[in-house]
Amino acid sequence: MCGIVGYTGFQDAYDIVINGLRRLEYRGYDSAGIVLEDKNNKLEVEKTKGKVEDLVNIASHLKGTATIGMGHTRWATHGVPSDRNSHPHLSNNNKIAIIHNGIIENYDTIKKMLSEKGFTFKSETDTEVLVNLIQYFMDLNVEMDFPTAVRYALNEVYGAYAITVMHEDYPGVLVVGRLGSPLAIGIGDKEYFIASDASPFVEFTKEAIYLEEGHMATISLENGVDIRTINDNSKIEPEIQKLKMSLEQIEKGGYEHFMLKEIFEQPKSVQDTMRGRLIVEEGVIKMAGIWDHVEKFKNANRIIIIACGTSWHAGLIGEYLIEEYARIPVEVEYASEFRYRNPIITDKDVVIAISQSGETADTMAALKLAKERGAFIYGICNVVDSSIARITDAGSYTHAGPEIGVASTKAFTAQLTILSLIALKLGKHNGNLGNAEFMSLIAELDAMPKKIEDVLNATHELTQNIAKDFVGATNFLYLGRGYNYPAALEGALKLKEISYIHAEGYPAAEMKHGPIALIDENMPIVIIAPKKGHYDKIVSNVQEIKARKGKIIAVVNRGDTQVSEMADYVIEIPETSECFSPIVASVPLQLLAYYIAVYRGANVDQPRNLAKSVTVE
Repeated sequence: MCGIVGYTGFQDAYDIVINGLRRLEYRGYDSAGIVLEDKNNKLEVEKTKGKVEDLVNIASHLKGTATIGMGHTRWATHGVPSDRNSHPHLSNNNKIAIIHNGIIENYDTIKKMLSEKGFTFKSETDTEVLVNLIQYFMDLNVEMDFPTAVRYALNEVYGAYAITVMHEDYPGVLVVGRLGSPLAIGIGDKEYFIASDASPFVEFTKEAIYLEEGHMATISLENGVDIRTINDNSKIEPEIQKLKMSLEQIEKGGYEHFMLKEIFEQPKSVQDTMRGRLIVEEGVIKMAGIWDHVEKFKNANRIIIIACGTSWHAGLIGEYLIEEYARIPVEVEYASEFRYRNPIITDKDVVIAISQSGETADTMAALKLAKERGAFIYGICNVVDSSIARITDAGSYTHAGPEIGVASTKAFTAQLTILSLIALKLGKHNGNLGNAEFMSLIAELDAMPKKIEDVLNATHELTQNIAKDFVGATNFLYLGRGYNYPAALEGALKLKEISYIHAEGYPAAEMKHGPIALIDENMPIVIIAPKKGHYDKIVSNVQEIKARKGKIIAVVNRGDTQVSEMADYVIEIPETSECFSPIVASVPLQLLAYYIAVYRGANVDQPRNLAKSVTVE
């Protein structure tokens, strides 16, 4: 949620900030703004409800006027999307400007105190309270410098934040702070960049500092980057990291949308996730994070998987995989509910957290609780050095590469790949998987990239044609059994996320326990029906749907006859082991959702009200 960009150096700050905001549009937002420090050290602010291009329409006169500035894309929390609630916000004396990602939970108490001191407020936001609190401390003690005032203010608030602040009496200085929301500092040659992630500055530098939790930094050309702890002002030596992200990875590469590009990147992203880990010719799975702690897993009373959204669906499939092959009990929890129900957690539990961004606030909060209770924490995420990667005891990166589209595609199949590797490795280690079955399964997993490529080639044009017939649909039902029940949930989520059509996923066996009442000639039903698994039961479900005139879109194995003959539309996928079928079955469902959304005129990469990285609860 929200995007932060800042710059100080020798280039045109307007161009750097605006282009940086464009790079962060994938995060989801409803308004945008920019503040620059002009040659007279005065703060020039422009902001508006709407998109970055709307900001450009009112702010282009600022081009070429400054070499320091910052910009913001806002996703509304406190206060409706509006011009006045957009960031940046100025202090009452108009000398301090702030942009903020997160939530100040005690803002109301502070606002009342400041109001009693004579401060006034133009917006409904918690952010404006924070910038005036900084002014309050500087007014209270005229000898207090700007960075100290920021630190004092941050010690008075609680919640989650990533902030960047400027003061016109401190020309050339950016002060940043972080608690719960990510912030990266790009280190250039006589220039510095600030951003929510590295994408806004990847073409300018390959070196970055990822600000740690509870740290702040004062950045200037004169003094470089001075990092301190927020609570006690202790000096921290910065850890400069080399960026692995490339400009090519975050551009569309000829595709109409990032989502389509990322769907087609899945053969590579799955292959990259297995690279160096799955070595079929040696009959081994090499995962240091698992092997170094294998006894923790082997002796665990249970494994608890916590995640949100698409990652939760991956976790459900992970439950099936781990219980079948490793024979360790698994529970899958919504991270957003986990910490609020007083869960029973002990030091005999292993908690696996799954998150594409590694910054999901609900998942982070659940992890902290599990860690406090003594559980061993294992992370699965896509972003190197993210918050979840840092808090966990061990983990695995998915290596899917940057995922810009808000609706997750390649991250999901990469997560399934990691979970498959974990389940097979644990099953082999504890003796539940014999060598012959293990070798057969890893060979099948190794074939996934080619099978995904096969699906993309065979179903791309077909799904486009099917999508045209369902542009006017208002409801969809997705059904699957066994491993493909979570795949049905994920297919329904993709459709509702980007096309705004109401869709529900169900276990096919539950159809008769309620959803069958919805089925008529106007109801499209997507049913995942591979030969492996509970095929005969699926055939019965299809017959029941046909008896009620439902429109069936069937995902079947190539050469299928029974379900294909009854279905109105057939999408064929190659046959594979039942446990891996969600990987290949999900791909045409992603394409179907994508093309329905495109034909409905929806903004596929930036669906309304959604954000890529949910960094507040």
